[in-house]
Amino acid sequence: MKRKIAAIFAADIAGYSRLIAEDEEETLRRMAAYRQVTDDFIAKSGGRIFNTAGDAVLAEFPSAVEAVRCAIDIQESLRTRNMAYPPSRQMSFRIGITIGDVVERDGDLLGDGVNIAARLEGLAEVGGICVSRAVHEQVANKLSVQFADIGEQEVKNIPNPVHAYMVAMRREDGTYAKPQVKKPAKAKEAPAWMWPVAVTVVCLFAIGVGGFLYFTKLELGSPGKPQVAAVSPPTPAPSPSPIVAIAPSPSPKVDVPPPQPAPTASKAAAAPSLPPSVASGDRFLPEAMPFVGNRTRTTLASEYLPAADYKAIATTISGVNAFVVGQPSEDAAKTAAIEQCQKRAEQINAPRRCEVYALGNTVVYAHSKPPVPPLPWIRHDPVTERAFVADEVPMIRDQGKTRLENGYTPGRKTKAIALGPGGQFFFSTGAETVDEAARRNLESCGALAGVACMVVALDDVFVVPVPKTMKVTGFFRREDARMIAADARDDVFRKLGDASGWTAVAVGAAGRPGVALAAANEQKAINDALAGCVKSDSDCHVVAIGPFAVGPN
Repeated sequence: MKRKIAAIFAADIAGYSRLIAEDEEETLRRMAAYRQVTDDFIAKSGGRIFNTAGDAVLAEFPSAVEAVRCAIDIQESLRTRNMAYPPSRQMSFRIGITIGDVVERDGDLLGDGVNIAARLEGLAEVGGICVSRAVHEQVANKLSVQFADIGEQEVKNIPNPVHAYMVAMRREDGTYAKPQVKKPAKAKEAPAWMWPVAVTVVCLFAIGVGGFLYFTKLELGSPGKPQVAAVSPPTPAPSPSPIVAIAPSPSPKVDVPPPQPAPTASKAAAAPSLPPSVASGDRFLPEAMPFVGNRTRTTLASEYLPAADYKAIATTISGVNAFVVGQPSEDAAKTAAIEQCQKRAEQINAPRRCEVYALGNTVVYAHSKPPVPPLPWIRHDPVTERAFVADEVPMIRDQGKTRLENGYTPGRKTKAIALGPGGQFFFSTGAETVDEAARRNLESCGALAGVACMVVALDDVFVVPVPKTMKVTGFFRREDARMIAADARDDVFRKLGDASGWTAVAVGAAGRPGVALAAANEQKAINDALAGCVKSDSDCHVVAIGPFAVGPN
């Protein structure tokens, strides 16, 4: 690890969840196109993307001037693209920029500089840019840009207020509009008679906290090991006694449980069982809670489920979680669960925030159950399986491949990677069973992507046909295969659904397909698909190999 000073750029899409809910396929396609624009501008400006998660982008620049200039170019370019869509379907970024001291580890950057940039991004207007005072001082006399001083801003998990500025964005007529942002109003001075009352309240609160700490004992495991941490008094006490269950998860998701024997052949080959579907408002079932491991589910069943109210569970899609029981109210339970979960998430630099999953014995999770593909999740086929190579995982950027090389490749079995159609991915190592490894990664990846993902690697083997002769552009799905004539589309996907070995699909100018099934290798599948297509069409080209849509390298 090494420290350095860098300009940190954070961006995400405003209203992304709503856009996905309204039309996920169109949103994902446009996001990929918009991301290509942002990535190109970042590269041209000398920046480097060091992390991505769904719609979020984190990049570093050697110069604050270049970071702000790049952000303005991105916003103006995307504003022009958005003009082709109605306001409700426009896809706008918010961008935050700061200068900070960061730690570089395996190509990723960590530290307050990254956290502050993300908080500034949250303060930015839709389609706007928010920068810290340090950036403003560096840029103010070097770029022809106006700023609006929004003053000191209290942001979550940053101990000191952040002085922030909004960047003026260009109007349709080419002029610049200075953001109209009100500074936080100063609190009125408290009357003199309130000071004695305040001092008394503080003293009473301190006494209560002291009593709580005296009667409770916190045992936290090391960040790298899934454990149960209990906070419970040795004898009944008048203050609440939370019980906290925590499962760690590095970014993107790497579970490292205590050493245990390798899974037996029968256990590894067991078919996964699909958990029952649970939605908000349903009764909480530990065996149906997504993202968490089997050990955590067992703990929830034995310690959380039978406990009395008030209680709550918080989780992230990465699997970091915590629960509390014996709280004085529902609000106290929700707050305590999130605080305990977030504390754990910050210890391991988990990129996702904690949310309440259950309150009492009722699911209150704000999101729907993460999408997962139908069973079986893994189909072993010796003809297509080959040794895992991080650099050959399709659709993942170089930073992601480096993360896989450093985290997944040397990781302990059982391990798996789930891949989304937009290049999203989650991986874990050291799972107890194949079932757990597949389920957790598919749930986390599905929550991130908004659509079902695919297990592409198990332990040290690719378990799907991964093309090497052509470039993977996405998943090959019926709803995206409009290049195939409508009367032939169903038949193509019916054949592919039952096929083994290498498969390929070619299509001609009139949409007539050629399908290769059970080929012995990738090249034979391509040749057979093209041969089938030219029998009924012209200008044939390959559009799919295995489960992937492909194009020219």
